[in-house]
Amino acid sequence: MLHIDKTTLNDLSIFHTEEGQSVFHSLDLCITSNGKDQLHKNLRNPFDQVEQIIGVQETLKKIMGRLQQWPKRISNGTIKVVESFFETAVDPLPAEVTRLNALAYKIMHGPDYSLVKYSAIHCFDFIKGMHELIGFFNEANLPGPLRKWIDEVQELLKQDAFNITSHYPSGSLVPIPEALQFARFIRFRFKQPMLRLLHLHAQIDAWYGMARAVKELNLHFPEFINEEKPYIETSGLRHILLAEPVSYDVTLHPEKNFMFLTGANMAGKSTFIKSVGIAVFLAHTGMGVPAQSMKLSCFNGILTNINVTDNIVRGESYFFNEVQRIKNTILQVSDGKRWLILIDELFKGTNVQDAMKCSTLVIEGLIRIPNTLFILSTHLYEIGEGLRQYPNIQFSYFETSVQNDQLTFSYQLREGISNDRFGFLILKKEGVVDLLQKL
Repeated sequence: MLHIDKTTLNDLSIFHTEEGQSVFHSLDLCITSNGKDQLHKNLRNPFDQVEQIIGVQETLKKIMGRLQQWPKRISNGTIKVVESFFETAVDPLPAEVTRLNALAYKIMHGPDYSLVKYSAIHCFDFIKGMHELIGFFNEANLPGPLRKWIDEVQELLKQDAFNITSHYPSGSLVPIPEALQFARFIRFRFKQPMLRLLHLHAQIDAWYGMARAVKELNLHFPEFINEEKPYIETSGLRHILLAEPVSYDVTLHPEKNFMFLTGANMAGKSTFIKSVGIAVFLAHTGMGVPAQSMKLSCFNGILTNINVTDNIVRGESYFFNEVQRIKNTILQVSDGKRWLILIDELFKGTNVQDAMKCSTLVIEGLIRIPNTLFILSTHLYEIGEGLRQYPNIQFSYFETSVQNDQLTFSYQLREGISNDRFGFLILKKEGVVDLLQKL
């Protein structure tokens, strides 16, 4: 499994309580809430093996080609009724249900009769729906994950009691005695297999939601290359959560494995860093990525240092937590595995001179770590000239221009080092200077 900690998931907004700020919510096009839960699990457990990634990619491609014909007999309501059927106490049904004792059960146990009858309809439709999904992929050459899914479902459905699903088009048309007998079998003899089937349906629904997201969000499947060293090459990369994103072309490889990124505030550094991280993360889940094309090696982990905060309760300063995050990062990536490290504005929590000294020390150490790609943004452009001696550092910046005291951001990545300083201009533009002068 790809190593990615909670801090990195938060920094990249993979999960967020506000839907508009969450990668997960943008990808959640599942039919059922169980599918949504499974999608959440899938994103929490990205792969670090190319075979697993390709298996999911091929599964999603297969589903994408059939989205318009996708069987939708199994609704979210059906799933909830089936689940609650096992959780609700009912009086025992007759061992063999006939028309006569079904009527007696109805008279003697009215509320339970209604619940069992209603549940029988949805259990029937769920089983029939699973048969339909199997038939939907009735072909020989299927991707490994999908083939495994079908084989397990088929094995679980090998029950004589389920032959009834081929005799009626829906559960509501099944005669009462047969419906109650069917429900009795499900509840008392098939509970654990039924719970497994519910889990399997959640997985196919999660894949369906992922496939829809790839198509509707215009994502493209990345190509994983067989390289021992870490490698990323993207064209038209964009941030998945932005309505009108600017695209980037990015290449990082062993000879140029460290990007020293500069630019003014609001120029786009943080958005760019997160775009790279999100794309690499999604690639390792088997999803498409928000780029026209992407080639990359398979990574073992992603770590970020973006939204560091202080901890008042524990008496930890912002700078202390920055140091701890860098320390933990160094300890992690010293294992020789392939890592992607994303650092935004290193050492903001101390004075400029101290930050310059600390940043230079850290960068000169990080560039010696093999098998790792780095993107590090900073306002401290002054330290850039001293770093030009290192051949594996590439220098990039986001351009900002001023026209009639108005800032213009191109959001385009350029080669070089930016020395833009627009803090005072922003204060003036927002009226803060005038307010202060009037005090």
